[in-house]
Amino acid sequence: MKRKAAVLATVLACASAGAVEQTVKNDSLGNGDSGSIVYGFANGEAASSWLTSPCNGTLRAVQVFWRSPSAGGIDEIHDSITVYRAGSFPVPGTEAAAIIGPVLTDGVMNEWRYLDENNTVPLQVPLSSGEVFVVSFRYFEAPIVGGPSLVRDADGIQAGRNGLHALIGSSLIWFDSSALGLTGDWVIRGVVDCPASAQQTDVAVSLTADKQMYTPGESLAYTVTIANNGPAAATNTSVVDIFPPGYTVSSWTCSASGGASCTSGGSGNITQLINLPVGGQVIYSVNGSVAAATTGILTNSATALVGAPITDTNDANNTASLSIPPNLDLLFVDGFEE
Repeated sequence: MKRKAAVLATVLACASAGAVEQTVKNDSLGNGDSGSIVYGFANGEAASSWLTSPCNGTLRAVQVFWRSPSAGGIDEIHDSITVYRAGSFPVPGTEAAAIIGPVLTDGVMNEWRYLDENNTVPLQVPLSSGEVFVVSFRYFEAPIVGGPSLVRDADGIQAGRNGLHALIGSSLIWFDSSALGLTGDWVIRGVVDCPASAQQTDVAVSLTADKQMYTPGESLAYTVTIANNGPAAATNTSVVDIFPPGYTVSSWTCSASGGASCTSGGSGNITQLINLPVGGQVIYSVNGSVAAATTGILTNSATALVGAPITDTNDANNTASLSIPPNLDLLFVDGFEE
């Protein structure tokens, strides 16, 4: 099976005039996140990513990141890559297309655009905007520890997005990958050809705090929510929250839904790239404290900027600001009013 191998962060060209390709993924690999090689598969077992189409378009390619620790292994042939319609997670629905005997190159993002080894039958699966589809990779034989295998990201696993077809006794049964111990999202992706008109979207930011007034020396928590209202996916959105002087962040976590992905957590200022399909959302939960010497209004602003080639139709909601006054009632804390 001939195939095209592309390194991470390769920008895919348009497949046809009047259309643009969008890579659909659950994982965060390539956004500064690390990954782990996953072994332990038996002959005939499979891993699957449950992906969300960003538009009314056509699935043109599938991708699998295949790697060994040395990234220098020989090419391997495995059983198949199958595209399914969504069923009831973790069990896929009907088969939409299959690539039999895919050849995988170690250390790269392998990509397939054809169903046959002569590159004459293109992969074409019509998709609706927001439709969930499944890309499943099946091993011909078990990977050898130290050799190449599938890769997962390392910043947590999303619910309802990663499946395993595991051999139990003599039967293959579909499982939620997290139920079998997987702790990251499979680096298995799809490339969807979207109409050029879907080059605009509306990414909105909201910001709240757990207190209406702050007390110097005490805790204060923020919640930053970023959502994509469509119609296009915002797969390369920058999020920036530079916290105000006098406020120290101890930690923050990020949770994603609707096929979105983000780094799971950190500390200090938030500066990262996120993936926001249509209807996707990420929520940052920020924990910190206000310095004891802080006075005056404490103002925090969070911003999300959509990356090219997508543009945002509403700049007014890309930044959210919140101003919190000090608690001036502290005069009576020691009972002086008595």
